[in-house]
Amino acid sequence: MTLQVRVIAPDTIVWNAEAEEIILPSSTGQLGILSGHIPLLTALDIGVMRVRINKEWKPIILLGGFAEVKNNIVTILVNGAEEIDNIDLDEVNKSLEEANDLLEKAITSKDKIEATQSLRKAKARIQAATIINN
Repeated sequence: MTLQVRVIAPDTIVWNAEAEEIILPSSTGQLGILSGHIPLLTALDIGVMRVRINKEWKPIILLGGFAEVKNNIVTILVNGAEEIDNIDLDEVNKSLEEANDLLEKAITSKDKIEATQSLRKAKARIQAATIINN
């Protein structure tokens, strides 16, 4: 049996396909889902969702949201998402350095929150790159 996985962002359907397994970046840690999983509703953090199709893993960066699992259907509502097929590791490392610099220079609470979000996104892209390059 397989899972039907849908990733929906505010402006588009990012993913709508069957998968053998997924691993979600839940707010309490990594959460693996296989067919026959009990019904579940969970908050998602910024991070990498890994989807296994034909024994190969595909990373999708999720920018926070919620996931519902019910009857082998996984519906994921996110603030944003990025499908990653090819990723430039040098570019990602550069964005990580820039995010670190922004965080160090942040003065206001708003600046610190925005810098932290940028840092978490950059770390998720690096994680996705390691999945692709392995």
